Amino acid sequence: MPRRLARRFARSDRGVTIVEFAVVGPVFFAFIGATVETALAFFAGYALDSAVIDSSRLIRTGQAAYISSEDNYRDAVCTKLYGIFDCDEIRMSVRAIDNFADFSTTVPVDPDTGAWTIDDSYESAEPLQTIMIEAYYKWPTFFNIPGLNAGQTADGKRLLAATHVMRTEPF
Repeated sequence: MPRRLARRFARSDRGVTIVEFAVVGPVFFAFIGATVETALAFFAGYALDSAVIDSSRLIRTGQAAYISSEDNYRDAVCTKLYGIFDCDEIRMSVRAIDNFADFSTTVPVDPDTGAWTIDDSYESAEPLQTIMIEAYYKWPTFFNIPGLNAGQTADGKRLLAATHVMRTEPF
């Protein structure tokens, strides 16, 4: 009797779909989630980059006289970020450099701990001065698939960066 029951169970194909889904489904949904997360991170990176470039026009044209501090410039950037960022967590640096050849970015995050190593700073621009603007944000991640976590900091977040170097106009 048990032998006949075992043969009947082996020949049955009822329930095969659910077993196959149980094997393939989690992997499929993990890759879909990772794809959506990557797309959102690219969109957020583009939004940060375009917000920095758009708001840098205030500095380039001399309208930055109305922006007297880092907080005012942060507000100018944050109005262009579609509400997808926590603006208090964005780290920004606006500083003068001697010329375009002196361009070098800051290392904003400690590679071992993921802690910020950059402090917010804002230097007012003068006419015909070369200015470098840096903005960094730690974008949260949800799917940590081994081998597919490029760009993540030690604390498990993805570092988004935007840098813009320009020469101000003779305002």
